Amino acid sequence: MNDKKLIYALLDEVDFATLAISADDKPYSLPINFVRVDKQIYFHGSKSGRKIDILKRNLLASFSAVKAFSLIDSDFSSSAGLACPATQFFTSVSIDGDIEFVEDYDEKVLALSSLMSKLQPKGGYKPLDDSLYKKMIDKTTIYKLIPNQMNIKHKFGQQLPKERFDMIISSLLDRSNSIDLQTIEMMKSRRSKDAV
Repeated sequence: MNDKKLIYALLDEVDFATLAISADDKPYSLPINFVRVDKQIYFHGSKSGRKIDILKRNLLASFSAVKAFSLIDSDFSSSAGLACPATQFFTSVSIDGDIEFVEDYDEKVLALSSLMSKLQPKGGYKPLDDSLYKKMIDKTTIYKLIPNQMNIKHKFGQQLPKERFDMIISSLLDRSNSIDLQTIEMMKSRRSKDAV
């Protein structure tokens, strides 16, 4: 699926993702904090290191953000005693695109201000356009991922036969922690949208 409204909602909710880059046929993936501003994804780092060395040679990147829901024990959907039915339900966003180095000071301030608003919404710090940050911002590399392709995936057992689907819901209700209740809501929502 490529519903941008759902994709943006997940990106705005999740705090970190995995960025995968490659140079000389050697892949490298790393966890990053990020923020979405309009259609772009911003993240930051130092002016030296493996990430920047790779990006100077190859600006193609793949990005993945996941919101995990319940672990589904193997006996939640089968009484056969097999491990195979064990799984995890989740929603994920995958983005392939090109990285740009942000050089414009005002855009760097926008990216860092947006990241702080996302990760520390309570505030409690001087705005990043304050001159006291200038030296630090100048020393920080800001990257912008410009998406070429975006997809969202929902895995909530929505294609399972009704008997297995209902068995999972019953097992989640028995366990009944807060994430299980959220998972049940998502299962029912996705089942009504994706049912066969």
